[in-house]
Amino acid sequence: MNPKLQKKISNLENIERFPADKLFEFLPIKKDDNVLDLGAGTGYISLAIAERVNTVYAFDYDEDILNYLDTAAKGKGIENIKTIAGNFKDITLDSHTIDIAIASIALHEVQPLSTALKEINRILKDKGLFLCIELEKTENSSGPRVSANDMESQILRAGFSIVDKIYPSTKIANQSVYIILAQKNK
Repeated sequence: MNPKLQKKISNLENIERFPADKLFEFLPIKKDDNVLDLGAGTGYISLAIAERVNTVYAFDYDEDILNYLDTAAKGKGIENIKTIAGNFKDITLDSHTIDIAIASIALHEVQPLSTALKEINRILKDKGLFLCIELEKTENSSGPRVSANDMESQILRAGFSIVDKIYPSTKIANQSVYIILAQKNK
């Protein structure tokens, strides 16, 4: 494995995150659900949710990271994670095939955000759920951020209804986080 990839994997594996099991408290997960993990990386969410659902589509732009995830899943005996390399603005899944889409700290760098949110809406089944976890934009933010209010208005414009908006006390890398649970309108 090349050193650059090894460093990226190490960074992703050791980053401070919102606990995956806590995320699932916000979602009514069913065994026959198909879940899309946007920005899957090394599989922090994909690996945690795989045993609870039918299929997890681990979506990321980095094919090398997805190969690592694929190997990790198989090493754990997990067979229901399908990795897909691609761009958030053109998700290579059929329309109306996903029950739940999860984007954890993945949308803040996507431009235009509206295109990615419309794609998420397209691939979700009617009444499908979208869980968005992001770092809140503050005066001290470094790097790209989308405020909770801006994300909410973009999600609404993309054809969703807001089910819940949560500001957990848990911080990631000492930064405030917000969680928006949205449902696709019919």
